[in-house]
Amino acid sequence: MDRSQKSEAVAQLNEVFKEVGVVVVTRNLGLTVDQSTDLRGKMREVGATYKVAKNRLAKLALKDTDYTGLEEFLTGPVGLAWSQDPVAAAKAAVEFAKANDKLEIVGGSMGTQTLDEAGVRALASLPSLDELRGTIVGLVNAPATKIVRVVSEPAAKLARVFGAFAAKDAA
Repeated sequence: MDRSQKSEAVAQLNEVFKEVGVVVVTRNLGLTVDQSTDLRGKMREVGATYKVAKNRLAKLALKDTDYTGLEEFLTGPVGLAWSQDPVAAAKAAVEFAKANDKLEIVGGSMGTQTLDEAGVRALASLPSLDELRGTIVGLVNAPATKIVRVVSEPAAKLARVFGAFAAKDAA
């Protein structure tokens, strides 16, 4: 990389750090190209991004952002995963690390809150934004369904009583 490419990479990472909801730092312990491609695909499926960045450039990009606490994790061969959804990147990284021992979760950050490995794993166990939206829609729909059932039940009972009288009279 020449100097202009480095400054462009730093500027891009800086913009990413200013916009995202969570950043997860992972350590690559010999991932193959296929495994790395698979990890990037799984990240893309949940709306996250995974990138291997030079530590020195990443440290420069962290300046003037909420993620300055990540500097302590940027040693050795690391990769950065980020997403707008505070749970998506953490969940995808933890699930991939469970299936593949060559990826290690080092830590992360959610804004100014720095997370260690246990914190990232705890964050990954939370429901995602889409799951929470589905739960809220279900909770909003439940009272309407119950109201319809309560209103229609007396009429149904009355119809069964009339049906029973009609059957008794016919016999």
